[in-house]
Amino acid sequence: MSTYKRLVALLLAAALAACSTQYQEMGFTGGVTAEPVMTDVYRITARGNAYTGSSQVQDFALMKAAETTIAAGGTHFIILDETDQTNLSTAQTPGTMQTSVYGSTAFTTYTPGMTYNIVKPGQAVMIQVIRLSADQTPPPGAFPAMDIVQTIGPRLKAS
Repeated sequence: MSTYKRLVALLLAAALAACSTQYQEMGFTGGVTAEPVMTDVYRITARGNAYTGSSQVQDFALMKAAETTIAAGGTHFIILDETDQTNLSTAQTPGTMQTSVYGSTAFTTYTPGMTYNIVKPGQAVMIQVIRLSADQTPPPGAFPAMDIVQTIGPRLKAS
């Protein structure tokens, strides 16, 4: 592959990555939100646009769960339930028709439109916040909130 082609491919990849949903409060292009359901139970909803990968949306949900846990005075959280909220849709480009006349004869060329799928990943997670002292052992399946912030946080800031 020539240097020019590599540069074009790199610029195209960077431009598409810039179009993906960033870690932010829920907005028009997606994002993440947390809402209390009970005193220590929260619903975390994360959505991306068509340029956002499902693993990135999963990172959004985990990061928001960790931030919510810390804000609520907790140390760990348990995922009680999760739901895939991916939105699938189909779009189509219009077809084109071109007629050329050569002398007294007309030639018409029709190019059909293209149909493509649009996948917007989404996830809803119910979490329970747990407050543990340093000498207590977390229950099985509990996520340490600070570990999530330190591990996933830099990855989300880089994207």
